[in-house]
Amino acid sequence: MDVTISNAVKYIGVDDTTIDLFESQYVVPEGVSYNSYVILDEKTAVMDTVDKRGMEEWEANLLNALDGRKVDYLVVQHLEPDHAGSIARLVELFPDVTLVGNAKTFSMMPQFFDFPLEGHTLTVKEGDTLSLGEHTLTFVMAPMVHWPEVMVSYESTEKILFSADGFGKFGALSKTEDDDWACEARRYYFNIVGKYGAPVQTLLKKASSLEIATICPLHGPILKENLGYYLDIYNTWSSYAPEDKGILVAYASIHGNTGEAANRLADILREKGAEKVVVSDLAREDMAEVIEDAFRYDRMIVAAASYDGGVFPCMQDFLHHLQSKAYQNRKVGILENGSWAPTAAKAMRGVLESLKNVEIAEPVVTIRSTLKDSDIPALEQLAEAML
Repeated sequence: MDVTISNAVKYIGVDDTTIDLFESQYVVPEGVSYNSYVILDEKTAVMDTVDKRGMEEWEANLLNALDGRKVDYLVVQHLEPDHAGSIARLVELFPDVTLVGNAKTFSMMPQFFDFPLEGHTLTVKEGDTLSLGEHTLTFVMAPMVHWPEVMVSYESTEKILFSADGFGKFGALSKTEDDDWACEARRYYFNIVGKYGAPVQTLLKKASSLEIATICPLHGPILKENLGYYLDIYNTWSSYAPEDKGILVAYASIHGNTGEAANRLADILREKGAEKVVVSDLAREDMAEVIEDAFRYDRMIVAAASYDGGVFPCMQDFLHHLQSKAYQNRKVGILENGSWAPTAAKAMRGVLESLKNVEIAEPVVTIRSTLKDSDIPALEQLAEAML
């Protein structure tokens, strides 16, 4: 990939277009990029490495950018293997390199690598600086965005924020150059960073004091234009505020009857003037995309069949994901189906009531096996409550 940042700051990352699941759980049909950068000055600094999957190409990019120079510093902003996977190779190539990280970085590093650290590390803390010549890096701690050792780096001469996983997105750069940024950035954020809204808010407050011209994340495109948009949308996401007005109808149906009721309810919502209605079949659709929509919109309806004295498993899984990602500040309606002893509503309500500032709409609607004309008034009542 030919990615231009500046004369002194070079992109040396790689695209991974053969990966099937990011973190072994998120579908990435357009792949993912592992971003790494090198700053060429009196001293050279590499900003993170890449996953082992891309190490060979990354090494070639690095050596080409160096053009015979050595690496003086490796700044380790995040130890997750998709970014730290090639550290050992860099140390092998440049045995005298100094690894730059914080105290947590170096307490965790021996869990991943067995090369000796003594005499090869520079431990930094909040506000510490590192001069490379004309370029100076200032280090900003960002614990739990989304690992405890995470930090970001600000280069003051060119006003570049190296943002670690912040502002990242799914998609290989070579395949998504003209794609909308927000869609896959939203799915990435809520499924990976979403639980850690408070730490992201803390980092955004720190970033607000910096004059930023370019954001260089560890996944996705380098951001140079309209940076206020990205900062604003991250503020919305990390404060758990809805991004758009709309209603997600997420259903879990065994034989199709609950799905029919959910789709009929969606039609009623549209007829009554709902701004946006999105219907998702939890048994078949990408869970990460449904989680993305749950956080995107200000309201949600969950519809599920009863199952083994509880709720159909894909709905249970969905609610578990919402719970683990700190879903909050929303209004939620409930529709259950049961043939002889409906239990889905109780199971769903139990999870929803454990979430922060989630209002459960009334009435909770129960259908018996199949949707009947006599059920329509209750669906209309629930639709009115959601509007």
